[in-house]
Amino acid sequence: MKIAILGTGRMGSAMARRLASCGFDVTVWNRTAASAEELHLGSVARTPSDAARGADMVISSLTNDAAVRDVYLGDNGALGGAENKLFIDTSTAGPEIIEELGREAHARGARLLSAPVVGSVPAVDAGKLLLLVGGHRTDLEQALPVLEKLGEVHYVGELGSAQRLKLIANSMLGIVSAAAAELLTAGTAMGLDPQQVFSILARFAPGLATRKRGFLQHQHTPTLFALRDLVKDLDLGVRAFDESGSRTPLTRAARELYAGAMRESAALDISAIIEQSRHDDTEPGHATR
Repeated sequence: MKIAILGTGRMGSAMARRLASCGFDVTVWNRTAASAEELHLGSVARTPSDAARGADMVISSLTNDAAVRDVYLGDNGALGGAENKLFIDTSTAGPEIIEELGREAHARGARLLSAPVVGSVPAVDAGKLLLLVGGHRTDLEQALPVLEKLGEVHYVGELGSAQRLKLIANSMLGIVSAAAAELLTAGTAMGLDPQQVFSILARFAPGLATRKRGFLQHQHTPTLFALRDLVKDLDLGVRAFDESGSRTPLTRAARELYAGAMRESAALDISAIIEQSRHDDTEPGHATR
């Protein structure tokens, strides 16, 4: 089977490597061609349209709503001449753009699944991502032999539902990580051993273990999930929550904390929220021992 990968950032590159190692014939495309060429996998397409035209299935991993719209609907976009093709978008984007793409794909005789993922590059490498899939079940049946090579597939429902659930997931990740940073800083200030504090926090939130080095040793590279990307996702989440009439003060507070941490370096891993917490704890006027 021939698979085109649109977008060779961290996740797109990892997916391309994983699928190639599983025996699929992979074609890659990226806005910056050098990024795609550095993978040394299969062929490098000139445009999204070229990549899609020669593939049996197309998987995209893109930065934001604007990138998704441009890659699919812009000049030489992937949906151009894409009749009978199955597209799978794994980007974390707003539900509105995915629903728009679904309508456009249908109008052009193509099909679209939304499959935002939970997990980062190590999970891709191990084939242990969680893929939240929205769209028609018949399309998912066709995609399963490919998606199951990437990890566990969880069917959510219609296209927009997968995106909404992913925004819930990333909002939870942001809130939990910010809370851990706050309490680790507070525990250390009280004279407790940081290792012991972190161990207790990780009992309640086991996912923190993947960022132990960042929280305890202040090493926020290599980046698993960049601060700028989480802020983007929290913005999308707040907008979706507002549209539903939901009050989400914790999500809003977390968004502001990460935006503050992002001023130092937007490319650092989200564990860098610990630096913001330490800074806030030592600001003039803050009570210290």
